[in-house]
Amino acid sequence: MSFQSIVRFLMPNEGRFYDYLEQQGQLALEGARALARFAVEKAPPETVRDSVQEVEHRGDAVVHEMEEALARTFVTPIDREDLKKLSDELDDVLDLTNGAARVCVLMGIEQPTQPMLDLINQLVECTQVLAAAVPHLRKHEYQELVTASRTLRKIEKESDRIYRDAVRQLFHDPAIDAKTLLREKEMLDDLETAIDRCEHAGETMAHLAIKHG
Repeated sequence: MSFQSIVRFLMPNEGRFYDYLEQQGQLALEGARALARFAVEKAPPETVRDSVQEVEHRGDAVVHEMEEALARTFVTPIDREDLKKLSDELDDVLDLTNGAARVCVLMGIEQPTQPMLDLINQLVECTQVLAAAVPHLRKHEYQELVTASRTLRKIEKESDRIYRDAVRQLFHDPAIDAKTLLREKEMLDDLETAIDRCEHAGETMAHLAIKHG
């Protein structure tokens, strides 16, 4: 039996921390899918915003439970700093998804542009990878975490390209007025940053794989 296995055997069962992270992964995916209704179903911006915000509120509740549990628990299954970091990154994904949904209403985006559609699809794909990857942490299936991190990095690079091309087009098209430019760039910024946070969460899980594997 390896040293890591002995440590895990002697530690108290604190599976609830994995529960919280897995819930956050699922909620990040649920939020992205709710935002995708704007693209797939052509749902009204107000409906999309309300749906994503409801998911975001549930995500906040899980974060609060995680923080309270960390404050009360002496021994955690992995370092509390790592638990908090991964939790914060998953929460950032959902917060930024909510931000994108709110921008649609605040700035009057009635229908997403093609780059927005592409980034929304990329965000759904990223959160699918995250939601599927987080349970491997509980099972100590570390190679799967490394693989997920590489997948997220690849998606993020493609999203970066979509974002840069879209912003370049906005600034170089003389037919686009300043209000349209600001409105569309704000939405693109939130989407690109949400995808970036997905990659950060993947990197954190890969770090945990190296640290505990």
